[in-house]
Amino acid sequence: MRWIVFDFGEVISQRNPALPLMAARLGVSLEAFEAAYWDRDAYDRGGSDAEYWSLIGSALGLSFDSTVVREMTSLDNAGWLDDPVVDTVALIEDLASLGVPLALLSNAPVTFARLAEKVPWAKHFRHLVFSGDLGMAKPDLAIWRHVESVIGSSDVIFFDDRASNVEGALAAGWDARLWTSAAAARLELRTEFGDLGA
Repeated sequence: MRWIVFDFGEVISQRNPALPLMAARLGVSLEAFEAAYWDRDAYDRGGSDAEYWSLIGSALGLSFDSTVVREMTSLDNAGWLDDPVVDTVALIEDLASLGVPLALLSNAPVTFARLAEKVPWAKHFRHLVFSGDLGMAKPDLAIWRHVESVIGSSDVIFFDDRASNVEGALAAGWDARLWTSAAAARLELRTEFGDLGA
């Protein structure tokens, strides 16, 4: 069977629902917080929690000690991990039950990666690949080649919610598809794997 590789953020996860809570904890507007929060490229490429929150602090005119860094990191990770998208998890479970080989490829920091490895849905993936562990990130060509070396195949279907990542994967020769919903993905996969239900 062909491998299916899933993105994490806004595919398995919701868009982080903890953002308002984190903004309130820092005493700043949600708009200002989000403007700083989404500058995550260095963090996703292996930067430390302290470096990331220092960058946010600088953007907001704040400074954080190690206690605040730990608290904010915990809130951030819990927001991403605590309430996954039920329909996506069900799709992953159904594919795994058919023996379809699954892998995860996520642009995500190291602290998050160690937590994500322990959540219930992670057991359905034969490989979990996180950019923070590699010092590279989607859509770098090197990360697609790394995944191919890990899974031993370049014959994959890849789902990601970001067009830039889909385009990068397509350029690397992958069958990459823009994620819109689990229901849409079920329909797309039906020709390959049969009826996956609703």
